[in-house]
Amino acid sequence: MARHDIAEEARRAFDVLKAGGIAILPNDVGYSVMGGSTPALARIFDAKRRAPSKLNAMLGDRQMSLELMRMTPDQRAIVDAITVDHDLPLGLIADADMAHPLLAGMDEDGLRRSTRSGTVCMLLNAGPFHAEITRLSREERHPVFGSSANISLSGTKFRVEDIEPEILALADIVIDHGLRKYHHYRASSTLLDIGRMEVTRFGSCYELIRDVLAREFAISLPDPPEQ
Repeated sequence: MARHDIAEEARRAFDVLKAGGIAILPNDVGYSVMGGSTPALARIFDAKRRAPSKLNAMLGDRQMSLELMRMTPDQRAIVDAITVDHDLPLGLIADADMAHPLLAGMDEDGLRRSTRSGTVCMLLNAGPFHAEITRLSREERHPVFGSSANISLSGTKFRVEDIEPEILALADIVIDHGLRKYHHYRASSTLLDIGRMEVTRFGSCYELIRDVLAREFAISLPDPPEQ
């Protein structure tokens, strides 16, 4: 058994995405199905049987969020406390600079599927593979969008073998890193709208994120819904 060469795997996957293909990728919060072009995102959307109101999320890192997202210093401090100080994954929703090169090159249909009212949802701090492919995206100015690798409403998949065949069939490349880190949550990332300070999805590490905001910022987030 050989260790994963994350840099090599991310390079192969990113090249597929840049060429218009579709990739199934490992994140700490589950497997995602990602595209780097509008036709790829449309194919993902249709195969997942996704409701029109659902948007794609963007793979990102701290540097990308600094460049692309418009936040106050207090909002940035909250995000850094969660993702840097406490090393937790987060789906961050924030106002975006639509003139940024990562967004300015997208066509109208791609933006419609991936942004809403000038905001973007960006997945931050979701593991080593996520960090590497995000670095490539940022440095080469080619955005990567997508969502969980599953039929909509069927639950996040934490092993490749649990992904539905019709989703696997989409992929031009699959990077399999086995059981993902936060599988015990049985949910993808927590989504936080930083402008409204509103939780739009209760997901992985929610109780930890909630504790950080209460202790360090005196911000009270709601109880998660009962399962």
